[in-house]
Amino acid sequence: MTARELDAAGITEPRLRDAYTHCRRLNARHGRTYFLATRLLPPERRPAVHALYGFARHADDIVDVCDGDLRRLADTGTERRAAALDRLADDLALGLAGGTGAAPVTLALADTSRRYGIDHGHFTDFLGSMRSDLTVTGYADFAALRAYMHGSAAVIGLQMLPVLGTVASQEEAAPYAAELGVAFQLTNFLRDVGEDLDRGRIYVPQDLLAAHGVDRGLLRRCRDTGRTERHVVAALRAFEALTRAAYDRAAPGIPLLDPVTRPCIRTAFVLYRGILDAVAADGWAVLHRRAVVSRRRRALTAADGLLRVTAARLAARRRPPGSPGVAAPSPARAKESL
Repeated sequence: MTARELDAAGITEPRLRDAYTHCRRLNARHGRTYFLATRLLPPERRPAVHALYGFARHADDIVDVCDGDLRRLADTGTERRAAALDRLADDLALGLAGGTGAAPVTLALADTSRRYGIDHGHFTDFLGSMRSDLTVTGYADFAALRAYMHGSAAVIGLQMLPVLGTVASQEEAAPYAAELGVAFQLTNFLRDVGEDLDRGRIYVPQDLLAAHGVDRGLLRRCRDTGRTERHVVAALRAFEALTRAAYDRAAPGIPLLDPVTRPCIRTAFVLYRGILDAVAADGWAVLHRRAVVSRRRRALTAADGLLRVTAARLAARRRPPGSPGVAAPSPARAKESL
């Protein structure tokens, strides 16, 4: 399937094909929900999504698990990780400026940016939030968390928009795309409370925790003892409400997408929001284990997405050439000079 996707996207240079294939492997290994949803995209658009995910995943691994080994995190100083992040930023800047770059993730990302005209500022904002994770361990309130999530999540939605295409202007669709990125990340924060605590970070805002009588010490005791106290559950429920509100704000943006890409985003929307249901069904035990959407629900959602993809593609084939209404992406075939 990889060769078919690359051929469909017009990616022919061997080193560039290898770079995109590397990103695809990262997506398949680490982003099960995203990867499943990406399979519902037209083949020619999948490599770009893999490139966007692969770069973000690579940067996140530098921040959280340098060299891919969480057990060595305690021995990996902040300065070393900051230096690795700086090298990644320099490599990306070289690629965006027309150079080749050294890392596969930057090579693929720079090519995707050229093909789809993605604003380079989104990558700058993303790396800024990644750098803050090296030193910031908590957020006073939701406004402070939102400021962080602009770079860590909202810009991911904005990067995706040119690849997905829209039936409205990108300016109209952009706020919804950004909000969906925020909703996905809030879901991650809720699901990964325990793992993030082990890294020294708490993304649930401090004022929300304090309103329910919870602080870092109580979260640590719950994590260490395997217990989940009612005060913690109350705080997690409040954070879930904030997350569901983000999904509600993002939902009107799905109909603004190109019909052939809507099933992909709708599938990701349903599956990721389903993690919230899984957290509740698991007794809010996120301090102790990661909640997951059942295989049955994933399969049913994917099957529904496949039916929607088939219907959308049939409708697109019946649409008269040059008919108005769909501003699908028209990637520039960037010269693959390496």
